[in-house]
Amino acid sequence: MRRMSLGVCLGVVLGLMLSNVMRPAEVQGQNEKKAKQRVYEARTYTAPPGKLADLNARFRNHTLKLFEKHGIKNIIYLTPTEAPQSENTLVYLIAHDSKEQAVKSWDAFKKDPEWLAAAKKSEENGKLVSGVKSEYFVATDYSPIK
Repeated sequence: MRRMSLGVCLGVVLGLMLSNVMRPAEVQGQNEKKAKQRVYEARTYTAPPGKLADLNARFRNHTLKLFEKHGIKNIIYLTPTEAPQSENTLVYLIAHDSKEQAVKSWDAFKKDPEWLAAAKKSEENGKLVSGVKSEYFVATDYSPIK
């Protein structure tokens, strides 16, 4: 009987502790904050042989302004310094107001008639991208950029 009472007592104490730590409203608030947190997307494009210059031209002449039009913030565009990646790789970092906004922005961008025309024109002599890798990140609390 004593063990059962101790077990019940520990269960009640643990339940109270958890309810104070993880109140539903606080959890919901944390989830909403996380959903609205600015996210950074790192994308790596691999171009077919001989197509990196054309891919860079498409970004330079069309893509950056269309990203901005759809709420995608351009941060930096990079190419590796060492071959063979320097011959076929474009890496860039963009920012979105939230992960949810990223999805909406990409959906709108992909349907944009101006983008569709630019992509079609730039690929008249073949595809410019043979591989894409995308990862999302959030800034640390000590990051100079947020």
